[in-house]
Order: sequence, then C-alpha cells, then structure tokens
Amino acid sequence: MVLAAGKSTRMQGSNKLLANIEGVPMIRRVVQAALNSKVDEVIVVLGWEEEKIRSTLTGLNCKIALNRGFEEGQSSSVRVGLGEINPSSRAVMILPGDVARIDTSSINMVIDRYNDAGCLIVVAGHETRPGHPILLDKQLFPEIARINEETFGLKAVVKKHQANACLVETGSANVLKDVDTPTDLDELR
Repeated sequence: MVLAAGKSTRMQGSNKLLANIEGVPMIRRVVQAALNSKVDEVIVVLGWEEEKIRSTLTGLNCKIALNRGFEEGQSSSVRVGLGEINPSSRAVMILPGDVARIDTSSINMVIDRYNDAGCLIVVAGHETRPGHPILLDKQLFPEIARINEETFGLKAVVKKHQANACLVETGSANVLKDVDTPTDLDELR
C-alpha cells in the first residue's frame, strides 16, 4: 500500500509527490519500486489532487483507492487501503509515497525477513534506525482497521507489538529519507 493522499502542507503550496526526481514524478518512482518487488499487488491511496497524481501513474499495474476523508490524516488512508487489499493476503506493507528513493531491494529485504523470521511486524532500517516500508501481519489487520490520529495511528500498533517486531538492515539510508519540506526536496535532488 502506497500512501499518496496527503496535502503536502509543509511544501508551500506544491504537491511533493508530483516533484520530479531525475525526470520522474516522485510518486511514480515509489510505485515502480513497489511494482518491481516481490509484493503481490500495489494499492495506491489517493486523496488531495487525486486526478493529478492518478495521471502520473498511467500505464502502471496498480490499484487506485480514493480516500475522500484524507484531511483526517494518514490513519484514514491506511484504513481505506486496508479495505482494498486481497482477502487472501498474509500481510500488508505500508510505504509512504514521499520516500522518494526507496529501492526494490530494500522492499524485498522486508518481505524476505517476514517470510524467514515469523515476526508480526518488519520494519526497514539503516544503522539501527527504523524507516520505511513497514510490513504488518494479517493478525494485526483488526487493530489497523481501528487506528486514528488521536491514538497515534500505526505507531501505537507497532509500539504495542514491538516484542514481535523485527528491524531489517537494508544497507541503504534511502529507507530513512522522506520529503516533507522544500529543503528536504533540494537535499534529495
């Protein structure tokens, strides 16, 4: 699940997901990395400027989910995306659309760790620092379906189950870098 519904409030009026990174819109880069990985399906949750973002994804084999309540925060997008996943899925991987340089290898490392270690939660990391994406076992879906911003969303689920969480060292600082401000975007470029 790629989260792409937010308003980019710290970007001074522009939509960060539409910013070009080496000639490709950021959101397209992230979705392509996910599509090239071992995941079974990619669901992109849209909200703010939905039509503009949808147009950048033309030709990609991803499913689009629309979060009409995107202003409620990221938790609402996670709930919308969760409602769209294949019922036979064993887990869901959540990847913010602004982790612009995420690579397929890091995504696959998270999947491989999940398959090998039996953790309920697997988080991509670099030098012991947690980043993105995060993978959550189907056993946690009922809890995820109830998250909201007031109760700290996915962070609360991860904290509650941290004894059953694994951090996988990806060897890439890209899993730590998201884009929130124009300065972040300049540094990324």
